[in-house]
Amino acid sequence: MGKLLYGSGQEYEFDDRTLSHVKIALVTKLRRHESFLLNWQIPAEQGGGRMSLWISREIPMAFVFAGSRPPALNERWMEALLHSSQRTGGMVVMREDEAEAGRIEE
Repeated sequence: MGKLLYGSGQEYEFDDRTLSHVKIALVTKLRRHESFLLNWQIPAEQGGGRMSLWISREIPMAFVFAGSRPPALNERWMEALLHSSQRTGGMVVMREDEAEAGRIEE
């Protein structure tokens, strides 16, 4: 499992493949000077619920990956993440199969 480190010591776990796609999507948005919400579902085994973070260039961020090799990126997944960020509710972290099927869970 990889980690998104955000703000002052907050850590959020994602599998490396998902985190790789989220990283590129976040960097793409921030390079455009766009701030937005990042949303995801918390798995039931971690207590369930939802999480939303305000993503801004002013807040420190780092990505830590468990694996030593970056995975091949799925362009459709990247497009789905970026497309979801255009909504008022912000970017939704989705599974790869959901992106492929064009489904976004809120």
